[in-house]
Amino acid sequence: MKPSDTSFMPHEDLLKAVAFLHVSDFEPKCLPQSFPHEGLGDTSAMELLAPHVLGKATRLDDALTFAHMDPPTPWITWAMALWNARLNQNLLHPALSPFAHEAETFVIDWLAPYFGMQGGHMCSGSTLANLTAIWAARDIAKVKKVIASEAAHISIAKAAHILGLAYETVPTDSSGAMDVSKLGDLSDACLVLTAGTTTLGAIDSLEQAGKSAWTHVDAAWAGALRLSSVHASLLEGIERADSVALSAHKWFFQPKDSAMVFFKEIHTAHEALSFGSSYLATPNVGIQGSRSASAIALLATLLAWGKKGLEYRIVGTMHIAETLAEAIAHDSRLDVCASGKTGINVFRPLHVETQTLFERLPKGMFSTCHFNQNVWVRSVCANPLADVNAILEALDESLK
Repeated sequence: MKPSDTSFMPHEDLLKAVAFLHVSDFEPKCLPQSFPHEGLGDTSAMELLAPHVLGKATRLDDALTFAHMDPPTPWITWAMALWNARLNQNLLHPALSPFAHEAETFVIDWLAPYFGMQGGHMCSGSTLANLTAIWAARDIAKVKKVIASEAAHISIAKAAHILGLAYETVPTDSSGAMDVSKLGDLSDACLVLTAGTTTLGAIDSLEQAGKSAWTHVDAAWAGALRLSSVHASLLEGIERADSVALSAHKWFFQPKDSAMVFFKEIHTAHEALSFGSSYLATPNVGIQGSRSASAIALLATLLAWGKKGLEYRIVGTMHIAETLAEAIAHDSRLDVCASGKTGINVFRPLHVETQTLFERLPKGMFSTCHFNQNVWVRSVCANPLADVNAILEALDESLK
């Protein structure tokens, strides 16, 4: 390999990668069925992959995309992702990634107070954030079991299993939130409260925070509402928790693999979660060893938008969801199960099968879910560019 190998240098054909973002009409060509002996070259490989990577993907910023907890991402995060890929910084080694560490400190210090937490760190997804928090609960509070609602995210059961803790579920009420009247002894338990269940968007009673040996709030979905003056009260009580998990790749509009775990007592938590080794300059905190500089994209977004800009987009998506909720509530053809409290609407038709309606709707507009042994249509408004009037027109046409 020559020192001047251009595969590792800035190249003018990088501009083609940006140009491909503007292309909508692709004609994919077949990929090689076996590992090619002779490489195609960087530019040719990019040109071959563009129709597959870009042409076959669901466009999350489409005006009719209204289905999942996956928002479109602002272009500034694309730029930061490019920079991060160029540098390949590793937060396991602070000397190699000094600003990446500084960026994470800024982000955590800015956001932790909204949840009544002292600090925390970023990780690749809220599954790891939940596992990290429950690990801390086991080692600090000596919990013996994890208690969560039947609607809790699957990562909670996974965490209990990995950590060797008993796992108990509590029934939900008609809204999909934990039925707190069914709670038992919490003296040796990590109580996990969900702020925004995956199916219905329900928020468990945060009045229960602080009533167990350790309280963890899985706020992966609805946690961002804490930064909205309009909706922050929905999460009142979260500040009494011992730990909080938050997905930045949901209502913070970040690329995947971006989440945060916060702790009430950060020094105690980090002491419990730290491991050292002779090859490390500083102790490794948390589950992950090598991890990327995802905080840089989040920091860029927070700087670009400010709290006002982030709140504007959160409130905007909530307004779209509330508009849909009002419309379906007054539609006699529909049975409504959840109506927009955290941006999620769940409903089903009364005169046809749910699957029939779903198949009539534009692809990507809604998703389906199961609740109370029935199939429902589910909408999650994570897209600020969604056109609610066009969506309602399409729904009306599909119900005819």
